[in-house]
Amino acid sequence: MDDFDDDGNGKFNEHMALVKRKISPDQKKKFEGYISEIFSALGMDLDTPSTHETPRRYIQALIDATEGYEGDPKLLKAFPNECSGGPDCGLRQVIEGPIQFFALCEHHAFPFYGHAYVGYIANDEIIGISKLTRLVRLFAKRFAVQERIGTQIADTLMAMMKPNGVAVYLEAHHLCVEMRGVRESSPITRTTFWRGIYGEQADLRSEFLRICGLGR
Repeated sequence: MDDFDDDGNGKFNEHMALVKRKISPDQKKKFEGYISEIFSALGMDLDTPSTHETPRRYIQALIDATEGYEGDPKLLKAFPNECSGGPDCGLRQVIEGPIQFFALCEHHAFPFYGHAYVGYIANDEIIGISKLTRLVRLFAKRFAVQERIGTQIADTLMAMMKPNGVAVYLEAHHLCVEMRGVRESSPITRTTFWRGIYGEQADLRSEFLRICGLGR
């Protein structure tokens, strides 16, 4: 991730603290006019009860779908690790998933959607389980690519908690592939990301993927 200070700490304000986007009513109205032109040119009749408000709804839907740019201040809190020093402290995995996510591909602005599994092996700190879901959706609710989402999740967890390791597995359907171009039928794109001890120990990677439902 390219958002680190020299000391390795993440610039979390950019990614997690609330930074409200400023889109004025006048701007929204202007955007609605642009969308009306585009939809009309593509064949939509905007003079029906069903479609009259479609440009306004479309702009609002885009704003809602990309709210990840505004960050999430609830992600900033971690807690002391309660492991008492047993032999498994350095190998004990915390895994959350499947976490459902929806994103907009930055190449075509078409949706892609799927599930994420996020695991970590704690060092001095742990994080609330719900925060793993928040972290996935923070980066998914942007214009994105699947590879970047996984990298951002893994690197942010490493910076927040400095754990012994982080593992991320994403699987997603991309409508830009299914609705246009090659028009593949229900393809799934899978990506994995390893940090720390996961990159060093194949057994841990295998255990993580087995819990995710991949392999035995």
